[in-house]
Order: sequence, then structure tokens, then C-alpha cells
Amino acid sequence: MKLTNPNDVPVYTISGASTARPLPDWLARKRKRSLKNDPEYANRVELLQDFEFEEASSCIRVSEDGEWVMSTGTYKPQIHTHYLPHLSLSFARHTTTLNHSFVLLSSDYSKSLHLQTDRRLEFHTPGGCHYQTRLPRYGRDLQYNRHSAEALIPAVGVNADGSGEVYRLNLEIGRYMKPYQVDVGGDDLTTAGGGALQGGINTGSVNVAAIAEDSHNLLAFGTSIGTVEFWDPRTKARVGLLRGKEGEITALDFDRSGLSLATGSSEGLVQIFDLRRPVPMLRKDQGYGYPVKTLMHMTTSSQEKKILSADKRIIKLWDEADGKAWTSVEPAVDINSVAWCKESGMILTANEGKQQHAFFIPQLGPAPKWCSFLDNMVEEMAEEAPAETYDNYKFLTLPELNALNLGHLVGTTNLLRPYMHGYFVASRLYEEARLIANPYIWDEERTKRVREKVEKERASRIRGSKKVKVNQSLVDKMLKRQERRQKVDEDMGVLGDSRFGKLFEDEEFTVDERSREFQALNPSTKVGERVEASRVGAESDGSESDGTEDDNDEVVGPSKPKVKPEMRISSSSYKKSGHQRQDKPLGSRTHVGGRVDKNKGDIVGERQVTFAPRTWRKEQQRVEPVRKGRRDEGRRSASGNVFRRL
Repeated sequence: MKLTNPNDVPVYTISGASTARPLPDWLARKRKRSLKNDPEYANRVELLQDFEFEEASSCIRVSEDGEWVMSTGTYKPQIHTHYLPHLSLSFARHTTTLNHSFVLLSSDYSKSLHLQTDRRLEFHTPGGCHYQTRLPRYGRDLQYNRHSAEALIPAVGVNADGSGEVYRLNLEIGRYMKPYQVDVGGDDLTTAGGGALQGGINTGSVNVAAIAEDSHNLLAFGTSIGTVEFWDPRTKARVGLLRGKEGEITALDFDRSGLSLATGSSEGLVQIFDLRRPVPMLRKDQGYGYPVKTLMHMTTSSQEKKILSADKRIIKLWDEADGKAWTSVEPAVDINSVAWCKESGMILTANEGKQQHAFFIPQLGPAPKWCSFLDNMVEEMAEEAPAETYDNYKFLTLPELNALNLGHLVGTTNLLRPYMHGYFVASRLYEEARLIANPYIWDEERTKRVREKVEKERASRIRGSKKVKVNQSLVDKMLKRQERRQKVDEDMGVLGDSRFGKLFEDEEFTVDERSREFQALNPSTKVGERVEASRVGAESDGSESDGTEDDNDEVVGPSKPKVKPEMRISSSSYKKSGHQRQDKPLGSRTHVGGRVDKNKGDIVGERQVTFAPRTWRKEQQRVEPVRKGRRDEGRRSASGNVFRRL
């Protein structure tokens, strides 16, 4: 869900397009395929299935039982009926002409009366169009009086007497009754009456009707000359007149008590009248200058009275008592009709876009029963309410504004937006003013960044090795490992632990790198090279050590001549086989003589190698000299050392 009005009274857009121009079907399908991995698209909420028309929708109504929604639209002209508990489209029905308005005659969808744009009235049932009848003139609105079972159709034009008419179709008797004659100012050709049947271009008309069903049952008719006439259906006579000034009356609505009447004009002006007073109690401008299409008295869950007014651009909700704006929602497409699910916070619209909109206002009321899951979703979103951020603005206090020579803008322009103890300034204006106040700011900023980068690189280096009395080479080795990890701290690990203090102070803990145990654990230690490195390091007094040294290399004290180890094998078989104690090079080893090719002249080299076959008997007759020693006798051969004979 999208939060369209993140203020004190949030409005959540449940369904509906966010763009005024719908995408082609093939492009929409392609975009859906590309958005299949988008988490926001995957977590979207589709409140009603197929809650849309091919081009636009013109009118929408919610049944009294709150389980059905019927809407009409184009193109082609059709009727959609949704069953709300199933959140799906129940049926769709096509008509021959466009629909102007309709009313539901029953508590559900089973009986409906539709006013078409070709001067026809159509009665629809679940089986289809039940009956059609034709009107003398084009109808402007449609209302149903339940007390007298009459359909009221305000029409355009005047009769022979120069008065506008409101047709009455009695559904109980099945015929037209005498119409109500309303003063609309006459025809544009002859104001005294007698004009054309349909009237001229600027002819008068009765635009809208309203019925006070829950109270005194008076009828109110708004005209094109800005007046509102009140008729009593019992006496069939006019009982009152409310004169207006600004524009035509395009919307009317009675309060439940019947004492308050809201009027909307073609100039976008909304007025609230008390029937006991001729002057308006409250005047409210819609703000865009478009005709008001829908007016509705509403009561919130906290029993606060609100007024909903809608033109083709915006839906506004404001307080009935003082006219204070409560909340608003402005869709991306033009609005044709608005319906409210009573005793809830759900508002449905018919608009010029392909998709119809559904808005949810939690403070207006709870979610309807058929979508009660919205309450939990709204609570989760409210817990994660994001803080307001101003990416393109810079907050400055008054002293900072004076430092930038912008103090003269306070109270004289809208470039500064006051907030708490300072002002929000556009980032672009702030940067320009800052550059004018200090032309060298960019050079200073560049120098500052270079200095920070250099300090960051220096922090990863060893500026001086830690000096200790004993095992200095071990300390250097630890610091070098820290340097490779780009985090140098002389008091980290063993170096800063007091339990290992004697390791670097007491000479009894000196590591003897010439001992057999040390050489067994560090076989790659080069004692001679480390001695020279230690001397150079001592002369340089803490200079950086070479980074290419092995981690196992250690700095040791004075060097001694290295004794080359003697490789000796104590096996008796090895002694008896005639091998020497020390291995000799390949060229100095003794080889058994063989045949010599006489065609090859003199032999060059230490030995002659041939692959000529030799007899086994001669090999056995050959006696190899055996070296005997005092340790060779009485030993058993454990290995023949075959590879030594190669």
C-alpha cells in the first residue's frame, strides 16, 4: 500500500494506477515480467479482482448491505458488479449506450435503475435488462424516493411555461406522474417560454436533486441559475427557495438530521446552510475552480462530523463545524464519482483512468468486514513510520543565515521555510550563497579531504617499533602482522597484557633461536641473514622493517659458524651394500661396466652410460667390496635401499 498523504491523517492507496496515462497491454505485460523479482511489486495488494474498465469509469455505488459494488464505464459501455466477500468480479454486462448515472433500488444489486445518455431509463435485474423507457428530455441526475416509490429525473430545458422539469416515474403504478416545475430562468431564446423542445445552448436546467430520507423527506433541486428549491412530496408544492449567486448548483446533500444542507457550485465553492437560516453558515473553496461533483456528510469512528467534497482533481475531507481541513487525496486521474462504504474508512472512486481507485483512511473508520485484514497491515505500517527527510534542503539557524548574507530573506520570500528554531533552505541556494561568501571554499574543502586521506594512510603504518629489553624480534614480528591487517596497536594482545610482562623484561624468558627446539618449530629461520637485519635495524634506530621478510624469520644475536649436519644411516644392510656414508653426485657414483660401442671414439665425461644388456651370471660373480666398521656387525637389514643403487 502506498501512503499518499503522510500527515496527521494518513490516506492509504489500496488500488489504482499512479499514472494518468495507462500503458498498452503488451507493454504492461512486459513490465510485469520485469518486475517479478521486485519485492515491492511482489508485496502489492490487489483489493478487488478486475476492479477496472477498458478505458474509464463513470459512476459507482455501494449497496446498503455493504456486500456489493456496482460501477459503470466505457469503452465499450458496460456494467461491472463485484461481490465484496469474495473480493472478485461477480458479472459484467454490456449496454448499447453510455451510462450517465444509476441507483440501486434494492438492498443488494438485484434491482437497479440506469439513466443512459440517449434519454432512456433501463431497469436491470440479475437476468439482464428488464425494461426500457424513454424520457422527453435529457436527464441530468437520478434519485429514488423510497417513501413514494418514485424515480426523480432532473432534466435540461424548459416546458411551454418556461419552467424546468423534474420527471417522476412511479414504479408502483408503472407510469409517469406530473413533473415538478422548477424555475430555471427560462430558455435562452425566449425567456418567457415557448422555446425549442430540447432548449437552446444556454437554456436553463435542473442539474441535481437530493432527498432527506432519514428525516422530513423534503426534496431539494439545484438549478443552473444557482438557486435551490425545496418541494414537499406530500403536497406536491414548493415550500422554500434558497437563492445563490456564484455559478450553477452541481451537487447537493442532506445531513441525516435533515437540518443541514451542503451545496456545491460550478465554481468549486462549497456552502453549508441551516434550513432555518437563509445565509450560509460556512463557505469553503475547493481550490481548483472545477465544478463540485460529489458532496457527502460523513461521521468518523470518533463521532466527528466531516464533509467530503470532490471535484475532478481532488477529494477533500474537512470539519463541518469550522471548515478546518482534515485530510485530502489527489489521484493522478480525473474523478467522475465517489462512493463511501458506510461505517468504515473505505472510499471507492470512478475515474478517467483504466483502474478504479480505492482509498483507506484509518481515522475515518475501520476497514470493512470484507477486507478486515487491512487494519493489521495499517498497524504494521504505522509502527514503521519513516521520519520526514529533506534531501534537497539544508537546515540553517538565524546566525548561520546572517553569516551567509541571507538574513534579509526572512519574512520577505518563500525561499526560506521556517521550522522550529531555524529555516530550511534549498541546497542549491545554500551552495551558491556559501560560494559567494567564501570564494576559496572549494580549495579549502579539497585540502581538507587530502589531509584526511593522508592521515588515514599514516594511521595504518608503524611509526616506531616498541622498544623492550628482551625478545625485541618477537615484538617486531607481532607489529608487522598487525600492519598487514591494517590495524596497528602496540597495546593489543600479548603486547598489552600484564600477564606476559616478564616475557619482554626478564632475561630468563629470552627465546634462544639457536636451540634445537626453536629450529624444529621454525625450520625456515635463516639465522645469518637475520643477524645482519638485526644489526641494520639497531643502527637505523627504529626504522621500518622490510615487508618482504618471512613471518618465521627471527632477529638473533651474534652469529656462530653454522655446522653442516652429517646425514648418516645406521642400517646394517646399507653398510653391507657398499654405500658410502655421504651421498655423492650422480656423476661420481659407481656404475657397473657393460658393452662399449667401438665405433664411437673416445669417451668424454666422467662415466660412460650404456643401455646394452648384461648377463645375470656375471653380475653374481662380481664381488662388491664391503666396508666394515665396529658398528656394522650383528645388525639386521631393515631396508634394502633399492633407490640408492640407481
